[in-house]
Amino acid sequence: MTKEKFHIEYIFDKVSQKSLWNHLTTPPGLSAWFAEEVMINGNIYTFRWNRTTEEAELVSMKPGITVRYRWVEEDDARAYFEFIIHPIELTGATALEITDFAEPDDKADSINLWDSQIEALRRTLGI
Repeated sequence: MTKEKFHIEYIFDKVSQKSLWNHLTTPPGLSAWFAEEVMINGNIYTFRWNRTTEEAELVSMKPGITVRYRWVEEDDARAYFEFIIHPIELTGATALEITDFAEPDDKADSINLWDSQIEALRRTLGI
């Protein structure tokens, strides 16, 4: 079954874009909310949860703006997950846009998982 691309946007009030960026790209930042442990070797990020380990390749990055990862074990060559940070000029808030892929039957579960992860990110950022 082909995976579908989906986008989710989260709004962060009173957060430093630099701090948010560090939480999306560095081992200490990612291990604070995304995985229990994160290691980087070249452009391969290794994520560990309990006894599960997954590797993702850093596909592209525009520092401070966007980072795209692709799971190494992913069967769908089009699939990736991406974080995009952009300011909301009217309010001064910061938006985090996430692009991901899921099978149609799993899309709601994937969105719920991101919602949960972003709540952990908010707590880590102190907001």
